[in-house]
Amino acid sequence: MTESLASAYSTNPQLNVARAQLRAVDEDIAIARSQNRPLVQASISYLTSATQVYGARAVRGYTSNNQVEFALQLQQPIFQGFQVRNTIRQAESSVQAQRADLQVTEQDILLNSAVAFLDVILYRQIVNLRRNDVEFLGEQVRAARDRFEVGEGTRTDVSQAEARRAESQSLLNASEANYEAARATYQRQTNLVANNLRDNFNVERLLPKDLAAALNTGQQGHPAIMASLFNVDVNIFNVAALEGQFLPSLSATASASSTVDTVGLADRTDDARFGLNLTIPLYQRGQVSAQVRQAKENLGAARIQVDLNRNIVRQSVATSWSAYQASVRSIFDAQTGVFSAQLALEGVIEEQRVGQRTTLDVLDSQRDLISAQITLVQAQRDKDAAAFQLLSNVGRLNVASLGINVDNYRPEEHTDAVRNKWYGAKTPDGR
Repeated sequence: MTESLASAYSTNPQLNVARAQLRAVDEDIAIARSQNRPLVQASISYLTSATQVYGARAVRGYTSNNQVEFALQLQQPIFQGFQVRNTIRQAESSVQAQRADLQVTEQDILLNSAVAFLDVILYRQIVNLRRNDVEFLGEQVRAARDRFEVGEGTRTDVSQAEARRAESQSLLNASEANYEAARATYQRQTNLVANNLRDNFNVERLLPKDLAAALNTGQQGHPAIMASLFNVDVNIFNVAALEGQFLPSLSATASASSTVDTVGLADRTDDARFGLNLTIPLYQRGQVSAQVRQAKENLGAARIQVDLNRNIVRQSVATSWSAYQASVRSIFDAQTGVFSAQLALEGVIEEQRVGQRTTLDVLDSQRDLISAQITLVQAQRDKDAAAFQLLSNVGRLNVASLGINVDNYRPEEHTDAVRNKWYGAKTPDGR
């Protein structure tokens, strides 16, 4: 199990997509911070002109002018109504929300991988049980034929045994198909081939001690709740940034240029300028006001989403806790059923030998035993699956809690690498 979960954590494409999306969101911080930095531009222009003067009867003169201008311009924002500061905070909160969403994705991938692992074991066990059933019924067919040949049985007994064996063979074929489908699902989740899987992982030791503890853990740290809380911050700073458009903005500009006349003596003219630009918004056509109102409504929706996610987590924890407890009790009942069905089958076979039971009685007892055995392996699978589901619903299904030996993905490393970058189009990994 641990190897399967480690492989899923390291190689699952869906998880890698979510990580790449988070890295893209990291760049919003650098984009927001860039709004406080200077804008520097250089330009080169070439101008040529020709002038011809006419008199009453002839050309009086002709002049030409060729100029090359080199210019350097700089613009530095000084005050932008606190928009940049709030946009940076909004981007930081957005990164935190995306990280929490990544944790949700990680939980989903680990849960799906664990369930796929358990399903492979379940269907492998069912296939083995079905094969044993086919072999047993084959022996019953042979025994019924032998008894019929010596006059101790009837053609009906033989037909009943053959029909039951055909039914069992059909169920075996379906079980083998389910097993192959489970192996394919496991490989898609983990990028591993399902060979000789062994469930040697005790997930129950990680579960909360009671329902109250499970509910408290879920409310305190489930990543879906944390993501919604960070989304509230995102919307708060978005409102503040939009309101900054009502405030004045101030920027400084500087430029230097040199113009060279390439005709004649190549005269040169140098020019340098510095200035301040203050912009005071008076009326913005109502657009900014509408944007602020819209942002406030989105903020209200984000706050409601927090309550909604808390309710969803609370319900999910309670449901999965009940499912886990029910599966634990079901295992005991299923074990009792298997034990009783085994004893019943043995008794019916002995009674058949002395003529007190028919072939159909043996076939029915065998069917009851197989049904009880499948119920048992299904209950064992359901218990482990419910335990993983409960761990996910309380927000603790992660590699750290599971103790999986794998390189933990640290999203903050990429965030720190790009937060203060001033230039460079390559990503931190060199792409």
